Amino acid sequence: MKLSTKGRYGLRAMVDLVVHSREEPVSIASIAARQCISERYLEQLTAKLKRAGLVTSVRGVNGGYIPSRPAEEISVGDVLRALEGNLDPVDCPGLGQEKGCDGADACVTKYVWKRINDSINRTVDEIRISDLVEESQKVEKRNKVPGSCCEKKE
Repeated sequence: MKLSTKGRYGLRAMVDLVVHSREEPVSIASIAARQCISERYLEQLTAKLKRAGLVTSVRGVNGGYIPSRPAEEISVGDVLRALEGNLDPVDCPGLGQEKGCDGADACVTKYVWKRINDSINRTVDEIRISDLVEESQKVEKRNKVPGSCCEKKE
């Protein structure tokens, strides 16, 4: 399974949003600058996160975005599914409840695909955005500079 930039950038943006929205809503421009993501692209990602109920927009002079729920209640899986859709790397028709493929009754490999799919989904659902925020703070403290994926290391 390979995630697109939607999932990778969107997850970074969500963590950034949680870290920086403690005092006030966070603007797209500020997230874009810190994470080196185009504002236009970030607007598209934020719209998907908003439709999924993960972020809320705040209008006005000091407007921007805030998380819709506490970070402890948002999983990495919630964010990735909002941006990428289904995370199953194997789309096996034999795993569905409805009529699958003709050989589903005799197919033993479908059990492998089911375990892989379940394992990925369980893993991303167990990791909370709050876990990533905590990790981000450790990295920031260790490096003594604000964390960003786009800062150049010398």
